[in-house]
Amino acid sequence: MPGAERLSWLRVPTEDELPPDVLELWRPSLEKLGFVPNVLRLYALRPSRLLAWNAWYDEAMKGDSGLTKAEREMIAVVVSVANRCPYCIAAHGAALRKLTKDAALADAIAADHTTAPLEPRVRAMLDYALALTLRPATMSEDDVVALRAAGWSDEDVMDIAEVTGLFNMSNRMASGLGWAPNPEYESLGR
Repeated sequence: MPGAERLSWLRVPTEDELPPDVLELWRPSLEKLGFVPNVLRLYALRPSRLLAWNAWYDEAMKGDSGLTKAEREMIAVVVSVANRCPYCIAAHGAALRKLTKDAALADAIAADHTTAPLEPRVRAMLDYALALTLRPATMSEDDVVALRAAGWSDEDVMDIAEVTGLFNMSNRMASGLGWAPNPEYESLGR
């Protein structure tokens, strides 16, 4: 389409070349949001990998955890801002606004979580996620001890590390392949 904004630096598969399970994966987003997030369209270039990634994403972000869904989205935002990933900042900033019903808080976390009005326990979680993102080779048991001291269980710490890892990987996919965020994210939760 002439004049259309590119969604990726790679070819975007058309719906008619996708297997039914990928199209079924899109259905809830269409029904709930009114659009298909570009990550689902763009990752569909490799359908089996999209389905595997989405299963991991759903478990890490929505599965059983001592972290709330909003806390997991806070990690997604802080990691994505640190990695300067436009796609994930837009998508997860919107998700955080929707989950917290507090656009000002979500925007404050995206601007600088260290100055956002957060409980010390949550700030410790985000400090850990940021450290793991920016300086993984310097992480030590002391970092885990600090999370325990802030009130997180070992299972919670594992979840914090996993969500951090998930978004470092996702940020690299989005940034490395030029994935454009959906424009609809800008107004979600505002």
